[in-house]
Amino acid sequence: MRTTRTARTARTTRGSAVAALAALGALTLAGCGGDGKDGDGGPADATPGAESSATVELPKLDGQKIEVAAVWTGPEQENFTKVLKEFEKRTGATVTFVPAQDPIVNFLGTKIAGGSPPDVAMLPQVGAMKQAVGQKWAKPLGPEAKAQLAKNYAKGWQDLGSVDGTPYGVYFKAANKSLVWYNNAVFENAGASVPKTWKDFLTTAETISASGVTPVSVGGADGWTLTDWFENVYLSQAGPEKYDRLARHEIKWTDPSVAQALTTLGELFGKPELIAGGANGALQTEFPKSVTQTFTGGDQPKAAMVFEGDFVTVNIAQTEAKIGTDAKVFPFPAVGGQPPVVTGGDAAVALKDTKGAQALLTFLASPDAARIWAGAGGFISPNKSLDAAAYPNDVQRDIAKALIAAGDDFRFDMSDQMPQSFGGTPGKGEWKALQDFLKNPEDVAGTQARLEADAAKAYKS
Repeated sequence: MRTTRTARTARTTRGSAVAALAALGALTLAGCGGDGKDGDGGPADATPGAESSATVELPKLDGQKIEVAAVWTGPEQENFTKVLKEFEKRTGATVTFVPAQDPIVNFLGTKIAGGSPPDVAMLPQVGAMKQAVGQKWAKPLGPEAKAQLAKNYAKGWQDLGSVDGTPYGVYFKAANKSLVWYNNAVFENAGASVPKTWKDFLTTAETISASGVTPVSVGGADGWTLTDWFENVYLSQAGPEKYDRLARHEIKWTDPSVAQALTTLGELFGKPELIAGGANGALQTEFPKSVTQTFTGGDQPKAAMVFEGDFVTVNIAQTEAKIGTDAKVFPFPAVGGQPPVVTGGDAAVALKDTKGAQALLTFLASPDAARIWAGAGGFISPNKSLDAAAYPNDVQRDIAKALIAAGDDFRFDMSDQMPQSFGGTPGKGEWKALQDFLKNPEDVAGTQARLEADAAKAYKS
């Protein structure tokens, strides 16, 4: 996997990010506008990208063919294709979306070995990008892309896309992964209040359970959702410095701080009556279903709350629930002194040093590209030059503003910083260990031992 162990997460205090998330909670809980499905005259009704003139000049690429690989499917693929269509329109190039399997590094390795790599790949893990650089697959950003990056991105996001000081990646799509979405009708019927602390969260869950609705939906079939649960608890409880050290494997997974976080998480996972379907049901529930079952069935859904990032809105849109009215959101509760601020993202990296690949990276680093997907929903951009009016509803606008207000003050998804064999592979490493923990949350020591054994092996490779 990757050989360097330098985590590129910003190391500043979290005051501004915490304040931004607090503002998010206040704004969204006050009741938000339309969800972009009702023809309310907002950005969702406009032609994507048509409301603003171009901010970046792109070269003419008539006749050139460009392939872009990503693991996105469904609505994400559809919305990204809209971005690529605009690039085609402005350059004359022909762009083909190449569906990739997860883990994408393995997929790319096969393509490169066969002599047919895509021009650009969207990499969802920092570790994947560093491996691509280490394997000499990735090409550095050209001057035009670097100029857009310097103009439109905070230093923290620029650093995340760099390896040993050289910029390789453009973080086109970001995620605020410290959010809990809830069915407002269930909360009102149960008389439940929005929690601010982990203790309050468990109390709220018990209150909802007593009303006859299972409180929490967990998409345990997708191991990455469980890593997000762990990271939010760990960051808030152990603090940012230990979070950084664990991400770099400078402290072992057998550390007492990991035991404490797992024990805390076990306070929820150890009560099957609080999880839709219990542990076995959760382990058979994929992420999209974990969302839709929370917002289907009116005030009697299969669950009242679901934890995950802003991208949850894509799946809510597949139900009849309206974001900001039926579906509301609050920041992940504080486990320690401060609530966590965990982000994720997908970086565009060139695998061919061509004019077309560099032009596409330049476009993706501009607000022009971000505006298109923002208008379609289910997307948050780290591009600080993007007008928040591009987002289709107040909830997504507030989440985006909170992300931009955080500046360099955030922690990137820990599992995405790690070697992909440990932090980003289905059925292996951290994903599998936490799925086993969900099934048996009393086995804290055993879970730690498995995590450490797998991590040690991955960091040596």
